[in-house]
Amino acid sequence: MDHKLDDLISEAIQKATTERGHINVLIAGRSGVGKSTLINSVFQSKIAETGQGRPVTQNTREISKEGIPLTIFDTRGLEMKDFSSTIEELEKIISQRCTDKDTNKHIHVAWLCIQEDGRRVEDAEINLHNMLAKHVPLITVITKARSDGGFKNDVWGLLPESRNVMRVRAIEEEFDEGFKLPPMGLNELIEITSEVIPEGKRRALAASQKANLKYKKDQAHKVVAGAATASAAAGASPIPMSDVAILAPVQIGMIAGITSVFGMELSKGTLSTLVSSAIGVTGVSFVGRAIVSNILKLFPGIGSVAGGAISAATASALTVALGEAYISVLANFFSENPDGTPDADYIAKKLKEKMKGA
Repeated sequence: MDHKLDDLISEAIQKATTERGHINVLIAGRSGVGKSTLINSVFQSKIAETGQGRPVTQNTREISKEGIPLTIFDTRGLEMKDFSSTIEELEKIISQRCTDKDTNKHIHVAWLCIQEDGRRVEDAEINLHNMLAKHVPLITVITKARSDGGFKNDVWGLLPESRNVMRVRAIEEEFDEGFKLPPMGLNELIEITSEVIPEGKRRALAASQKANLKYKKDQAHKVVAGAATASAAAGASPIPMSDVAILAPVQIGMIAGITSVFGMELSKGTLSTLVSSAIGVTGVSFVGRAIVSNILKLFPGIGSVAGGAISAATASALTVALGEAYISVLANFFSENPDGTPDADYIAKKLKEKMKGA
């Protein structure tokens, strides 16, 4: 690979990784409320089962998995008689992390899980709610939701510091009579969580979760919008076709950003495959022209209008076309394979087809 292209790809990966950051979610609740089922239904790679866990207090486990910008803090032991000491230990950990200079170590949101069937809120849950709400945005999640019967309002009354109370059903439930209840509330849980976390952690949330495909797309559209603005700035003075490689860093960075938001492996191999195979280049001097020649096919009238140069408006339009094509390919894949891991060669092939109007 051309050394300059290699450098561009390395820089794009570093920038996308930094901008995505890392999100930490604390999930608390009594045994049997369905925390693991909820985690596996919302987040990538069945992280509650396959992630690496380590104890941070006697009753709190830290779970993470390579390649996913997420750490789950799974709090247990609400049934214990010495719960007061457990909650003190947990508060120390949260306080330490939330005052760390590195925002990637903060606890960004807490989900307090309460099972709907129980029809009651325990004192331990109220005490935990009071402590958590002092330090982090708290969302109360009513799990295994089947019939509200006013329980949600009761929970609001007892846990008033919650930013929201959400009823969810993590997986489909089937009853003896063959009647089925589909999953519910997971899309909304992601949307509400997004509203309470820092804006800088929303890409990490998008990359980590699989429950809400629209949320991934929305965050990816923001990446495209930023790249379109940068492309327009580059084209403020019309760019001769021979110099159009000036757009390459912007467009490679955009591809890296979209890749990271969708939770794909953000490696040099993946990005090289996407750039080289999908856009058909072997060196950076050809990147800009290759991108332009491919994207021009999506705009039948642009070629003749642009003549021998690319204007700011055209540079922006070309970048948006490339970004939207890539988002469309990834969205189609994940729509059909929510738990899938896309192969870079396959995605590159589909993007190439999309760029050619196939």
